[in-house]
Amino acid sequence: MERDICIFKRIEKKYIVTKEQHKALLSIIKGRLSSDKFPKNTILNIYLDTSDFLMIRNSIEATSYKEKLRLRSYGTPDDDSKVFFEIKKKYKGVVYKRREAMTLEEARRYIDNGIKPFDSQIMREIDYMMFFYNKPKPAVVLSYEREAYFASEDPSLRITFDTAPRFRADDLMLEHGSSGREILPQNNVLMEIKTNGAMPLWLAHALDECGILPASFSKCGTAYRIMCRENEIKQFNIKGEYENASNF
Repeated sequence: MERDICIFKRIEKKYIVTKEQHKALLSIIKGRLSSDKFPKNTILNIYLDTSDFLMIRNSIEATSYKEKLRLRSYGTPDDDSKVFFEIKKKYKGVVYKRREAMTLEEARRYIDNGIKPFDSQIMREIDYMMFFYNKPKPAVVLSYEREAYFASEDPSLRITFDTAPRFRADDLMLEHGSSGREILPQNNVLMEIKTNGAMPLWLAHALDECGILPASFSKCGTAYRIMCRENEIKQFNIKGEYENASNF
């Protein structure tokens, strides 16, 4: 399989918008945007964690540093489909992401038995995290419908819209599809703006015109809090309220 490596650092800002704001914003800035290579996708993620959810608890409680380990697919995969094993870290507001492509079967063998599909710098970093957290296992499946764009004049500026984010804490297999319980009201959309630096003025003015303000929201953190609230798992002294989920 052709290698597909991704390494970057960037600033990511999140916004909870209504479907009306989503439509209004796109009507203002569509002339400055181009569709992503895969403009509309169902994205599925398996987040790995310890039996006591140490990584997500650290993410919720942390102020300057947090990290996650996940397996991602674009659409429902089969054993031979390309998936991405990802490390995602955030330090002082900057997101660092590193990922390696492999087949779903290779990823499953690695998670279950520690058999690396190949050796590389990023695989060694993933291996270290697996060792540090004592072989974390699939903890939750998170899925959503993504609409993705980049700025025509600056492809490093990306804007994504995620609708119907949902999770399940059982049947933790990507090949079983994207079903799950939704974690946002149906009229809401999670928008993310991803940049290498400052936001351009044309985009800042468009956000202001549509009345769109930054919001703190974590899909994984929200799923964890729902499971705690519904007594599906034990809660472990999480600071703050449900509405104040960490922005990661």
